[in-house]
Amino acid sequence: QVQLVESGGGLVQAGGSLRLSCAASGRTFRTYAMGWFRQAPGKEREFVVSITWSGGRTYYADSVKGRFTISRDNAKNTVFLQMNSLKPEDTAVYYCAARARPLYSGYVPVKSYEFDYWGQGTQVTVSS
Repeated sequence: QVQLVESGGGLVQAGGSLRLSCAASGRTFRTYAMGWFRQAPGKEREFVVSITWSGGRTYYADSVKGRFTISRDNAKNTVFLQMNSLKPEDTAVYYCAARARPLYSGYVPVKSYEFDYWGQGTQVTVSS
């Protein structure tokens, strides 16, 4: 069994900041990439950002570029998401995901089906 547990969500006013964490536990797997997705009620899950584990290559959704920053701790199988200048439209449940399959060199996964394990989600609410 593999578990990914997110933490750090909460309520914040527009313009504020939050830092999310996601740590893997349970059955050991080799991590090739980790990323963040988000989903609002009644809407589809959307890609936010991801990072490759060995090279640290990143890919950001246009909606968060310049405001969010992803980072990782390879030894602890943990990924972080620093969220600055938050907007009400950032309100959603944020999910972390991990890829356990090899990647083509230089490729950063961005689709849901390109990830293998998912966390339970953490709520982020931004008020105006």
